[in-house]
Amino acid sequence: MPATNWETSNNRVLLVDDDELYLETMMAELEDRGFAVRGFPDGPSLFKELDHAPEADALLLDWTLPSMSGIDVLSAVRNRGIDVPVAFLTGRALVDYEHIALDRGAIDFIDKMRGADIIAQRLARMVVGRRRPPVAAAAEPEAPLVCGALSLWHRNPRIQWRGADVGLTLTEYKIISLLVANAGKPLTYRAIYDTMHYAGFMAGYGADGYLVNVRSALKRIRKKFLVLDPAFAEIENFAAVGYAWRKPAGDGP
Repeated sequence: MPATNWETSNNRVLLVDDDELYLETMMAELEDRGFAVRGFPDGPSLFKELDHAPEADALLLDWTLPSMSGIDVLSAVRNRGIDVPVAFLTGRALVDYEHIALDRGAIDFIDKMRGADIIAQRLARMVVGRRRPPVAAAAEPEAPLVCGALSLWHRNPRIQWRGADVGLTLTEYKIISLLVANAGKPLTYRAIYDTMHYAGFMAGYGADGYLVNVRSALKRIRKKFLVLDPAFAEIENFAAVGYAWRKPAGDGP
């Protein structure tokens, strides 16, 4: 499925969960189902985003979060005057917790064990009443950025390889867009991880826990290109540094 752009999407979801693996997995699952998702490990990091980008169609909160609970995050969001629909995504599927959440203004309480398909369906119902009018079509079609056999569009984010859509998620699109913009230049694991989330995002186990996540993301991306072209070898790995997109031949030094 083509990547979904946050700026034009009618399905913008803010997801807060301190389980790093679950957060990244659910972000990818929802993006594959047409949602634009921004993920956060706790309440304070969410509030930094809300301070400069309050527009969202749904907020999905874990119940148990570090520093402040999910129910306290909900209260703080409402105190800021933000009326985004809120649902709790939790393993604490107890009636008492559900009553508290609904009394505080949440509109849904979803058991994590229900799976991505059910969660996506419930989210779709949440945002249906907040649909925005379609963005006016541009007067001229957007010309893609071309880098060798790759074509990349920004306005409606998508990437083609040798004329075929690669089918990247939004996060995967961000990674390739960053690498292509710096073709021939190795980018660090940290720089790539920052573009997957935001600068300074802390995740993983230990100070370098994000390395595994970046490697996994690049592995998934490579597989998608290889399906289209078994000879694909444009993504180069630089041991202990990061990755680079190979500069096309004839593009100069």
